[in-house]
Amino acid sequence: MRVLVTSLLTGLVAMATLALLHLLGPNWATFEPATCLATHCFCEAPRAGALVLQPANAWSSLGFVFVGFWIIWGAYASPQATAFSGGRALLFGVTAIVVGIGSVLLHATLTLWGQFYDVLGMYLLSAFVLVYALQSWRGLSNAMSFALYVAACAVLIALLWLMPETRRWLFAIVLLLGIVVELLLARPRRLGVRVALFGYGLLANIVAFAIWVLDNTHALCAPDSLAQGHAIWHFLGVVAVYFNYLYYRSERLAAGNIG
Repeated sequence: MRVLVTSLLTGLVAMATLALLHLLGPNWATFEPATCLATHCFCEAPRAGALVLQPANAWSSLGFVFVGFWIIWGAYASPQATAFSGGRALLFGVTAIVVGIGSVLLHATLTLWGQFYDVLGMYLLSAFVLVYALQSWRGLSNAMSFALYVAACAVLIALLWLMPETRRWLFAIVLLLGIVVELLLARPRRLGVRVALFGYGLLANIVAFAIWVLDNTHALCAPDSLAQGHAIWHFLGVVAVYFNYLYYRSERLAAGNIG
């Protein structure tokens, strides 16, 4: 049932996104181009005049939408003595969905506004990793943590708007900082957490980054193929998000907090 519902919801998001593209396109040249066009926006060759310029890179992004709905289902279904449920799991799932939709919009249009929404999702996700680690480390309340998350996202979005050329480095800095805080400071405070799960997600991210570099530099590139390194980057990114979710979900509540 969970797979069926999650698949149906992902399909609905795909159809809604396609309807939006039909409404705005397919003449994407009328919009300001994405800054990544200076380096050809990854290996996949744009299909001239098509509604979706990079189909492999675009539709592979829906994996994030699928895992996002999967996480949202787990936020409220099958209650367990886990610290990662309810609102915080819901927020994590929503950020994954935003990542997927934003990535579709970038690779479908190769426009500056598509790039904005693509990076927006990445910022939301990396900020979540950092703030959730800070919450566990410093014992912050949910209200304080949410306020900090909103503030961090506001700063990142403002920088994305004003200095879009810094998007990749800023994302990497926030994500790496979140990983360091999680492993060194937050992890010891998480009761019963399965650290290996975080390691699997980290490994997936490392392999994904290596493939991203090969694709972005065209060191490994078949422009007209549907088998794209950047699509594999998306798949491994989904794997990393899923293992992060399992890691967070493995944290148990203290006995006095159950129920």
